[in-house]
Amino acid sequence: MRCPYCLFGESFVVDSRESNGSIRRRRECQKCSKRFTTYEKMVFDLFVVKKDGRSEPFDRKKLHGGVLRAFEKRPISEEEINSLVDAIESRIRQHKGREISTKIIGDIVMRQLKKMDGVAYMRFASVYKDFTDVHAFTQEINALEKRGK
Repeated sequence: MRCPYCLFGESFVVDSRESNGSIRRRRECQKCSKRFTTYEKMVFDLFVVKKDGRSEPFDRKKLHGGVLRAFEKRPISEEEINSLVDAIESRIRQHKGREISTKIIGDIVMRQLKKMDGVAYMRFASVYKDFTDVHAFTQEINALEKRGK
């Protein structure tokens, strides 16, 4: 690992621990003796199979954007949204295989949103479930109210 201070290419690990789904390593440069922190995160090649059959790499930014839109103008912090996206991504990555359908991803997102905020859930559901008319939308609201959320 290259030192960010003197750019020397050798360092040793002073401390290592897990931190929010990644590994935090405290390093010390062998030349200038300054310490710096690095984070390592596992990267899995996961592909999302779209409704039309196309496949594309999983993109956390798209997931984050969809969740962010669902919570627009809702009383939730950016930190809570990031934690939710972390939890959703973790569930997605637990899926067996290298491919996952948008349907499975949508179901995971909807289950998590339903637990947190009914309005965010309905916003996401209105796009994900592709309601064809007001009646279908009303039925989903009624079902949500019956479940007490």
